[in-house]
Amino acid sequence: MGKAKCILVAGSTGYLGSHIIKRLLDEQADFKALARSKNKLLALGVKESQIIEAQVTNPGELTGICDDIDIVISCLGITKQRDGLSYQAVDYQANLNLLFEAERAGVRKFIYVSAFNAKKYPAVRLLKAKEAFAKRLLASEKLTPCVIRPNGFFSDISDIFNMARSGRVYLFGRGHLKLNPIHGADLARFCLEAISKEQQEMDVGGPEILSVKAIAQIAFTAQHKPVKITYLPDWLRVFLVAIFKRLPVKWGGPAEFFLTLMGEDAIAPSYGEHRLVDFFATLEK
Repeated sequence: MGKAKCILVAGSTGYLGSHIIKRLLDEQADFKALARSKNKLLALGVKESQIIEAQVTNPGELTGICDDIDIVISCLGITKQRDGLSYQAVDYQANLNLLFEAERAGVRKFIYVSAFNAKKYPAVRLLKAKEAFAKRLLASEKLTPCVIRPNGFFSDISDIFNMARSGRVYLFGRGHLKLNPIHGADLARFCLEAISKEQQEMDVGGPEILSVKAIAQIAFTAQHKPVKITYLPDWLRVFLVAIFKRLPVKWGGPAEFFLTLMGEDAIAPSYGEHRLVDFFATLEK
């Protein structure tokens, strides 16, 4: 993890942020956790003195939060619309507010977690906002930038598990699309290892490359259910993407993102040790 004096984790109560916090606690590292509410952090075992409560969308609340901070790791971002906030307001502007404060305070390194293949889909509203910030971060001359682009999370794949729980999984095409999703614990370790690495841009995925059909089969097996898969024509996915693109971000943004990425294989450099079958087993308990 290097010789970081103190790490600030933004987005510390989200899926990835929580895993990073757990690892920092295990390593007894010196860190601060930035969040809108401290309740989840206290439940993880974080001390009140390690918590900074602030609205990252309000730059006035961020003044001084990076003083005595050496490394910032930002997991800030929206995958599902809530609170009326837009991708531009969070994925771009909130991260920019934090970057301005980090640059002012003399932070040594700023690590930002974007999304795999984000640069390939500039028209997708979620990815457009993420990469707009990534571009600004990489241009910074006041600190060392680092952009990590992970493949889909195991938590995202749980949607297939839930379909299997209902008795049937619906897939586009013939289910041959391949990807290597990554567990939050593995990605947390990767992010902390990035502190001591020189690369400014890194892609990362999990250790297993699986087709969506194989993922569905694993989901059914984990629940001791017969495999029942309905294959939908891919033209329907393309049609739905066109529809969701025209809807306001609040309603169409998440679907536009996920359906667009389902159009081709997404295989990132393999990393980690967690397997999807074990993750699904925890969901069944």
